[in-house]
Amino acid sequence: MKKRQGFTLVEIMIVVLIIGLLAAIAIPNFVRARKTAQKNACIDNMRNILSAVEQAKMEGTTTPAASDIYGAANFIKVEPHCPFDKSGSYPLTGTNSDDWTPTCPNVASVPDHVLPAAST
Repeated sequence: MKKRQGFTLVEIMIVVLIIGLLAAIAIPNFVRARKTAQKNACIDNMRNILSAVEQAKMEGTTTPAASDIYGAANFIKVEPHCPFDKSGSYPLTGTNSDDWTPTCPNVASVPDHVLPAAST
């Protein structure tokens, strides 16, 4: 009796089905984790900017500008950008320098990139 070597079509189809099921589970989780990581990095950037503004005000700068915050000799060495889209910088919004808060430049595209109320 001659023994055949190789796989049958059914065995190959079952393996492909299992790989497809695993990919269907893993890919959405990966995409969700990536979006969450981008959101958390953006919020951390805004917290760092807020801290730098507070430090500049404590050192006597009444209305800190970007040139007072970013630079080699300032509080933040390299200007941070939102990881969603690295094209824009974080604008400071508020009525005066006492209530300035950084906002995400991409808040129209990703509305969950906002500082929590307790952080401001």
